Amino acid sequence: MTAETAVELDGVTVRYGDVLALDAVTLRLAAGRVHALLGTNGSGKSTLFKAVTGMLAPQRGSVLLYGHSPDAARKRGLVGYVPQSEQVDWEFPVRVADVVMMGRYGHMGFTRRPRAADRAAVDAALERTGLTELAGRQIGALSGGQRKRVFVARGIAQGARLFLLDEPFAGVDKGSEATIIEVLRAMRDDGHTLLVSTHDLAGVPAFSDDAVLLQHRVVAQGPPEEVLTPDLLLDAFGLRAGDAAGARGEGVR
Repeated sequence: MTAETAVELDGVTVRYGDVLALDAVTLRLAAGRVHALLGTNGSGKSTLFKAVTGMLAPQRGSVLLYGHSPDAARKRGLVGYVPQSEQVDWEFPVRVADVVMMGRYGHMGFTRRPRAADRAAVDAALERTGLTELAGRQIGALSGGQRKRVFVARGIAQGARLFLLDEPFAGVDKGSEATIIEVLRAMRDDGHTLLVSTHDLAGVPAFSDDAVLLQHRVVAQGPPEEVLTPDLLLDAFGLRAGDAAGARGEGVR
């Protein structure tokens, strides 16, 4: 039986003026797996995220999420997005539980008045991500790893099937990293699909089932041990063959 396809890109090309961000990218991501998205700064990772979420329309090619257009998938609540820390106003006075409840807005109707089902979904999401005891805390008072987990919890409460995580391990300590990896694995085991952008090559085998090397085009895709090879890293990152093995131990920033 063929695995369900969660994300399908066919010949996706995106330009910003004269700058080619994505060059005829064709990619299939199987459902119920953790996919690592790897590439240098400027390789097109952020653009790919924007194309998948429907934040921009490619000049050429098509994007489908579980068979739906990005706009339709977003309206159905199928997509959850965990942003980088710097994209969030951490000074805004809002509690952890309130942020997670935002994931339920699409289920509440015009009044956005939480019902018992919404509160239950939030409680379950907080428990899944280990945040129950922090539900009443102001989000700006959290550690980096806790903040990342709040946005994962919001997506879980929303009922998303596909999660896009932008550098979830950046700026977090080893304990928080281990907790996030545990959450990712549990979500995968529940059938969620996760696309995780990261620069940390060394950590990829620990959390992902599949790795995608991107350099404006798909350089390689497959199991991490088959993708993180010196020759392919040279192609994607411009590393010399002798440096590639070291990059697997140190990560490429």
